[in-house]
Amino acid sequence: MIDSAIAWLLHVLAAPEVGLTSVFIISFISATLLPLGSEPAVFAVIKANPALFWSVIGVATVGNTLGGAVDYWMGYQAKQSFARERKSRWFHWLERYGAKTMLLAWLPGIGDPLCTLGGWLKLPFWPSIAYMAVGKLLRYLTMTSLLLYVPDGVWHRLGQLLS
Repeated sequence: MIDSAIAWLLHVLAAPEVGLTSVFIISFISATLLPLGSEPAVFAVIKANPALFWSVIGVATVGNTLGGAVDYWMGYQAKQSFARERKSRWFHWLERYGAKTMLLAWLPGIGDPLCTLGGWLKLPFWPSIAYMAVGKLLRYLTMTSLLLYVPDGVWHRLGQLLS
């Protein structure tokens, strides 16, 4: 039952007519604290339709930035819920550099919690979102550009090995 539901969802998200929607949803979810990477979806849609390069990069950046904003909001709300906060090296570092630390929101493993801590510390919202967006845009441009330089034969061989 679960396997067929997951297969159906993956089939729907892979449909060409919902490519940008899929990229948005996957990019949004991957920016939350859930462990999911959006780069494969971005690369797949661009590889299937190179004319959509900038549209896909833009949609992925917006989705991932909005997911980062959700992390920020969760941290902000958590701050309201706890009477005392623990001071650590991370908090001092974030307080020292402020919203500019959100440029690092693209980093795997620490980027999403960093957004949450930014909200916890009540860093200025719009500057934080702007720095998140810049960092995430640069990540998508870099990763997708690098993946596009890999010859198609490598992807075909990898597909054969995995199937």
